[in-house]
Amino acid sequence: MTAHRAVRRTVGLVAALMTFGALASGAGAIAQPALPPGPAPVPSLDLTRYLGVWNQLAAVPQPFNLECARDTRAEYNLDPQGNVAVHNWCTTWSGGTNEIRGTAKVNDPVTGAQLHVSFPGVPGQDMLDGPTNYIVTALAPDYSWALVTDPTRLSGFVLSRSAALDAPTWDQVKSAITAAGQSPCMYLISPTTGGRDDLAPLCLR
Repeated sequence: MTAHRAVRRTVGLVAALMTFGALASGAGAIAQPALPPGPAPVPSLDLTRYLGVWNQLAAVPQPFNLECARDTRAEYNLDPQGNVAVHNWCTTWSGGTNEIRGTAKVNDPVTGAQLHVSFPGVPGQDMLDGPTNYIVTALAPDYSWALVTDPTRLSGFVLSRSAALDAPTWDQVKSAITAAGQSPCMYLISPTTGGRDDLAPLCLR
């Protein structure tokens, strides 16, 4: 749900090709094996505790967020229908603000950690109901940080209540990314005021 940044369109393309290549490896000449299951959601998500403001500290680059330079944030609140009102915003390269609003619906009543996020007016993302495209796959016990991805593993966001994480917590985050079937090298640090200010791949930090 976060309005995530992409520094270079080619980086996102490389990350996508790496993922597709990993899925394709080992496929037989006659029949392809079944694709591995998507990332597992956390066993239980307390939506009330998950609401509020999150800072994006790292993400898999996406071409639709090229305008974001720093301080990418998301705010989640319940709407009158019981869904999640999504407000994503960031600071642009020119110093302005880029923002978008949408809605998230829980698709998984068992864990509450798989949702469909939609944004009105965005082609392919404008339907309120749809397949899961947001999985909370790791979450700190105190809800201080979260790892979000999707069934294809082509997206990924490290979210935090604070603008910075300490080294042991970053180690936990990288372990969670690996457990979700991704590589920390796919993620770029998202510059934040009061936190990291570089654009290095997460595997190099």
